[in-house]
Amino acid sequence: MTRTREDLPNTPDFDAPLPPEMALACEAAGAAKAGRDAIGLVTLGVLAGAFIALGAIFMTVVLTGAGDLPWGIARLAAGLVFSLGLVLVIVGGAELFTGDALMVVAFASRRITIGGLLRAWSLVYVGNIAGAIGTVALVFLARHYEFGNGEVGRTALTIAATKAALPTVQLFFLAVLCNVLVCLAVWMSFGARGLTDKVLVIVPPIAAFVAAGFEHSIANLYLLPYGLAIKAWAGAEFWTSIGQSPEAFPGLGVAAALHNILVATIGNLIGGSLMVGGVYWFVYLRRRR
Repeated sequence: MTRTREDLPNTPDFDAPLPPEMALACEAAGAAKAGRDAIGLVTLGVLAGAFIALGAIFMTVVLTGAGDLPWGIARLAAGLVFSLGLVLVIVGGAELFTGDALMVVAFASRRITIGGLLRAWSLVYVGNIAGAIGTVALVFLARHYEFGNGEVGRTALTIAATKAALPTVQLFFLAVLCNVLVCLAVWMSFGARGLTDKVLVIVPPIAAFVAAGFEHSIANLYLLPYGLAIKAWAGAEFWTSIGQSPEAFPGLGVAAALHNILVATIGNLIGGSLMVGGVYWFVYLRRRR
């Protein structure tokens, strides 16, 4: 006689949650985040900013000396190692502004108010800024840019200068596309049963956005200030080692960095909240009372 799951009530369920269940989990997570105290949100935001910065450091090191590889292969390697950042955020427990764009699911379901949503986003964003800039200070004081006979610093400067030069419209759409992939990674993590599942669903979308050259505002909160710090305060011996001077990066300035971060933040928010959170809420939750 064939036995069913009802015949074995104590049998563990290894099936992954289906998208409607993932939508409910996303909604509940958004409501819980909005109810968290301010100090907790900021602190978890600091952790996330630092975690994303660690992924950016890893990416910078891997890209150093990768010029002999085909462009796509080098970018793929950079994306795979950068995914460390979101793995630390999701598995380690932290609050990332770009991922929290999915809180619109809870707002659309009237589980939280617009005030609660904006409060959570603001506190998490402040924490992300502090975590990213704090990591910049630590890495700069460690003189990490001198590693590889200065080549790590040259790579960091090149990355920052490239980002600072992006025109507004292109930057905006690169940011929209970026957070579609980031929020899809977070969304899929709601369907994970265990630690290994979470890591496996996070890595491909994050590797994809980095490989494609999309723009992530919180990563840029590390990459751009770090490039600015090297340009402003690196010693003469560093510039001699790479055979360049600060004048070789004329477009890398504070105004350009702020422009990038502002536009990328807006694009990330729209891409994640409307194109992922809004769509999944519309499909799975709009008919619920």
